[in-house]
Amino acid sequence: MSEKEAKTADQKTILLVDDDTEIVETMRFALEGNGYRVLVARDGNQGLALAERDDPDLIVLDMMMPKRSGFLVLEKLRQTNRVPTKVIMVTGNEGNRHKAYAEMLGVDDYIRKPFPMDRLLEAVRKVLG
Repeated sequence: MSEKEAKTADQKTILLVDDDTEIVETMRFALEGNGYRVLVARDGNQGLALAERDDPDLIVLDMMMPKRSGFLVLEKLRQTNRVPTKVIMVTGNEGNRHKAYAEMLGVDDYIRKPFPMDRLLEAVRKVLG
């Protein structure tokens, strides 16, 4: 196995599911700059399809999206995956009810927008170990 293949084999894959292009590109830039492989879905349905196809190590999931909300994506992931996928939920929502529900569904971290990229990178490192 070449050095490049070895690097790719242990490279963690992160799926970003968010409809905000600016936020997605900022997160992608920061994550790829830290050595992660990044996949992008623009809505919840696309996010579920990519999660099933690519089995990412981590999903960074926006709460409010067209077609299927982050909560519905998370509920579906929890029903279909025997081994729970690691999920960091990001949201512009201020309500504590939403945070409590996300935690009940087993999110690994919950980040309120806007957030510094350092906060996201720290959460990703912690969740992926």
